[in-house]
Amino acid sequence: MWQGIPRRARGYLITGAGVLLLSPDALFVKDTQVPVEVFMFWRALLLGAVLGAVALARYGRGLPGALRACGPAALWCPLAFAGSAWGFVAAVRLTAAGNVLVIQNLAPLVAGLLGLLLFRQRLRAQTWVVILLCVLGAGLMAAGEVGQGSLLGLVVALAIPLSIAVNMTVASAQPGVDTTVILPLGCVVMLLPALALGGMQLPPPADLLRLLLMGLVFLPAAYYLIQTGPRYLPGAEVSLVMLLETLVGTLLVWWWVGEVPPSLAFVGGGLILFALLGSGLLDLLRQRRKVADGAPDPQRVIAEADGVPDRNRDAPID
Repeated sequence: MWQGIPRRARGYLITGAGVLLLSPDALFVKDTQVPVEVFMFWRALLLGAVLGAVALARYGRGLPGALRACGPAALWCPLAFAGSAWGFVAAVRLTAAGNVLVIQNLAPLVAGLLGLLLFRQRLRAQTWVVILLCVLGAGLMAAGEVGQGSLLGLVVALAIPLSIAVNMTVASAQPGVDTTVILPLGCVVMLLPALALGGMQLPPPADLLRLLLMGLVFLPAAYYLIQTGPRYLPGAEVSLVMLLETLVGTLLVWWWVGEVPPSLAFVGGGLILFALLGSGLLDLLRQRRKVADGAPDPQRVIAEADGVPDRNRDAPID
């Protein structure tokens, strides 16, 4: 059944599932009272332990070779992964969670520009239209949030889309390479500043329970799925799917913490959903029409090539 799903649709499903698992993150960050360095210590330790165990179980003695196969991603992805995590937690503590999630929506635009400038990944016109619609939706969501929280929180939040864009773009530039193996390295990079700041402290039982739930269950599954997304989609489109976190995360924080979003937030969230779902539907209809007209089924071609697409970086990604 899985093999019958178009490759692009697989990428959207995998990334979307990861984003849904990641969506409660803002709620947990907002609802946990421990200092940021303590939060990040336990987050990095628990997440790194689970992801490291998964990588070791999958590759065993071949793990060093799997890391070398990642090329430049083995350096840049861990740094970007840690940067986005620190930026997210610090920003959510400093300003309204809705502000942070909205600023995070700049990631697909940044990823599209980085992919074009650094790796010559030309996106389709449809993808650029969806990006612009989603940025517009994010702007509507932000309209009523400006002024809540601190300016410093908004500045810190700007590091999030840049870090996400670097991670997704560099990962998608390594065709057929499993970059999930670099996630434990990202957790190590995340852990070091927390140690230096004295974050190795035992949280209160209620906060520890939240950290255990996120660090051992939700986050490992979420980041593993999201990092798998670039094997099927260009970085800009992976970042695009991550916009769903804005809508779901904002609603969760509203429901639990009481940070009520403005009316325009619902309009913006609806626009984001419309753009993403509409784009996905157009892709499916386009592929079915091509196959019905006698064109080769791209999924069969990809399967015969052992799942590694022949990507022409000088042509639009279709």
